[in-house]
Amino acid sequence: MAFPGTQLLRNLRPKNAEATVLLTWVSLFLGELRDGLTMINMQSIYLLIAKKYTETQVGVLFFVFGMSQFLFQAPAGYIMDYTHKKTAVLSGVAVGTTLCTVCTAIFATEEGGNLGLMIFIKFIQGGLTALIPTGLNSITQGIVGSVGMTSQVSVNEMMNHMGTSIIVIIASVIAYFKYQDDNQDIGIMFIVSPLACIGTVLFLTRIRPEHIDHDAARGLTTSSETPDFIPSASEVGVTKVNKTDPQSPSSPIVKPSFNIGFGQGPTNNAPGQPQAALTPLEVIKDPILVTFTSICFLFHMANGCILPLVMQTLAIGNGKTGILMSGLCIVVAQLCMVVAAKICGDYSGKFGRKILFLIGLFIVSFRCLIILGLLQLRDVFPSNFVEGLILSTQIFDGVGAGVFGTMYILVTSDISGGSGRFSMTLGITSAAMSIGGTVSGYLGEYLADEFGYKNAFLTLGVLSLIPAFLYLLAMPETLPDYARTNIATNPSQQCSKMQSIEEVENGDNGATPYQEIV
Repeated sequence: MAFPGTQLLRNLRPKNAEATVLLTWVSLFLGELRDGLTMINMQSIYLLIAKKYTETQVGVLFFVFGMSQFLFQAPAGYIMDYTHKKTAVLSGVAVGTTLCTVCTAIFATEEGGNLGLMIFIKFIQGGLTALIPTGLNSITQGIVGSVGMTSQVSVNEMMNHMGTSIIVIIASVIAYFKYQDDNQDIGIMFIVSPLACIGTVLFLTRIRPEHIDHDAARGLTTSSETPDFIPSASEVGVTKVNKTDPQSPSSPIVKPSFNIGFGQGPTNNAPGQPQAALTPLEVIKDPILVTFTSICFLFHMANGCILPLVMQTLAIGNGKTGILMSGLCIVVAQLCMVVAAKICGDYSGKFGRKILFLIGLFIVSFRCLIILGLLQLRDVFPSNFVEGLILSTQIFDGVGAGVFGTMYILVTSDISGGSGRFSMTLGITSAAMSIGGTVSGYLGEYLADEFGYKNAFLTLGVLSLIPAFLYLLAMPETLPDYARTNIATNPSQQCSKMQSIEEVENGDNGATPYQEIV
């Protein structure tokens, strides 16, 4: 028997885009904005070539940027767990980080003459971008629920990498034709940042507040209770649920909890009372979270600076061709990340998180070994062919970073399930990644500056083995049963509320009717 109002909902679809489709477009444009034209690559080339910065000066800027992210990411997650204006916050952040990127291009002077101003800009940009991963994934989980995260995060990451590839191609082509031997100021390429910002804000503002179930966004519940479209009750004849009714089992707690965990405030709920979130102290005491956070830090400490170093080996001394090659480094990696994200979405729920995560971790050491050998070969037989081989190693970056970028969100969602602290937990793991990338950026640039690029790759390759073996020996399989069941049934389809309408119409059991939230 079809659910009353199903046909009306379907008729509304041509008039509005589904929330999940809007998420896809947001992810496409948000790829560039996460760190300002992929902060540790295109900006580093711009500052090194056009503004004659040293590797150490660039490393200082990235250190400040990463430290700012580290300081603000956990508080950003706490904010996203409680705010009901998630799309507005993310839109404001997109505008802010775009302004920081444009200011970098406009105000950076030769040889780091105003390095203090650049440090200040990167500190502000780091704090703003801390809200982006928690914001996007909180909105995502609020729309599809934990049960839909495997599929939707995969789609988000695919579009994110695709968007980054498109933006970098455009920027690299602009820089290639703008570059002149007597005029190397290629800052005009950063015009792509405002264009990406406009697209991000445009699609974010089309996601209605009713699309987001804030209990699901926080991880209190595993499924979202909001459909993509919510017409009025008079149109579809659905039952109203008063979200402010204290007797309603689905009534959320919307006020922030400032109980850090040292008091007697219980987290177990009395019968008939709304589910409460864990205290922050209870969250950070989870040994699995502590282990995983350590792995995130160690992985990014080893991997974070490999891409910028590869780009610099191709760009420095090669003029406009080097700039184009450095841009291709990003494009090759990002396109491979699209494939990696797709594979993670299709198979991580079927075969588990751990096996795919281990592939992404161990491939970093293999990548560094290959790069080291090719740099040795270039010293003996310098040629464009060897340069092309060095560029091709970005395939391994696409696999490693692509797997990690998708899987760390899914594992964080697994760990935080039922805690009501998904965004905070994601903020913690993201903060570990930020500080790891910060240490990597400074360490990698210092090693390259003082000991040469080959020694830098050797050191980073050895360091990358530590998180790989730690995950192998200390991390359990985190895939929850509800995610395994959904994926095993049909790897290409995740549970979402719009799909549940179809299931009801087809007579499938287990689908739940929609309720209007008032």
